[in-house]
Amino acid sequence: MNFTEGQRGGKDGNASLAPSAEESSPLGRSLLHALRNTGISVIYQDRNLNIVWTQNLPAPWSPSEVVGRTDSDFLPALQAERMISAKRAAVATTNPQTLVLDIPDKEGSRWFDIWIDADKGATGEVLGVITTVVEVTEQKRREQTLKTLLRELSHRSKNLLAIIQSIATQTGRYSGTIDTFLSRFRGRLQSLASSQDLITSSNWRGADLRELVTSQVGRYSPGASRSVVFDGVNPYLNPNAALHIGLALHELTVNSVSYGALSRPGGVVTVSARPVKDDTALSFSWTETIGPEVRDMGAKKFGSVALERVVPASMNGTANLAIKDDTLEYRLEIPAGSFEIE
Repeated sequence: MNFTEGQRGGKDGNASLAPSAEESSPLGRSLLHALRNTGISVIYQDRNLNIVWTQNLPAPWSPSEVVGRTDSDFLPALQAERMISAKRAAVATTNPQTLVLDIPDKEGSRWFDIWIDADKGATGEVLGVITTVVEVTEQKRREQTLKTLLRELSHRSKNLLAIIQSIATQTGRYSGTIDTFLSRFRGRLQSLASSQDLITSSNWRGADLRELVTSQVGRYSPGASRSVVFDGVNPYLNPNAALHIGLALHELTVNSVSYGALSRPGGVVTVSARPVKDDTALSFSWTETIGPEVRDMGAKKFGSVALERVVPASMNGTANLAIKDDTLEYRLEIPAGSFEIE
């Protein structure tokens, strides 16, 4: 459909005052109706880029505000310059032009895919410019969200690989045989996987301490709900803290199932979490009664590297593992930033 400069938008800006034969036909009316249903906007301008009529103009613009004006009258300067440059190129060359325009608003930006075509008469002369506009803001925001998630996934994957590398190194250093290494390394990887499941189910927010303890202890002691007594608060741990404290819990659980409270019917482990230092840190402890095997082997013989060095270092915290008489106690101080108390 060709339009001349004299055909300006009516009061509603959605139709020409002098509709063409095509518009008056059932096909023309159907096309205009379908256009409104699709959310596609069409703008017609004369050769001087004055807007003659519009169809389906996107909010917040209204036909009464733009008809008779040019792009620079209602678009931000940079975006108007890009639009005008593309339209002048279409008039000069008659070649279609395309661009993606982002227009700032209170929520960030609105994005539009834009197609610009020269409207040529029967003899080939350029009568005006037809601009087709489709808003793709939601699509762009989804793409940006996906990119952010992929970057976050890449970052977390690298962190997880670094943890696995550290576990492999420390396990190999303190394992006398290949079979011992494989057994210990497999258990620690499964511990990581269990903690990671909790983190994933929380949409990467982390895990609450009691759920983490129950998950790790439950892998080796089916009666975890009866054999673990909780004392104090139940903090929510961020992903990094959840992974590393999960490793500490794994080491403590394996030892307890072999030599400590969890190796005996009715044995109980006490897990405590209390705010310290004016609530800027959290004191976590695992306390249990142990057997003579652990007393004889000494604290430094079981998982001490992970418990006293790897885990606290991952959170810039401090830790201490002590065996005195019949009691094993592991204390970990978790600094602010690694947890929140709800």
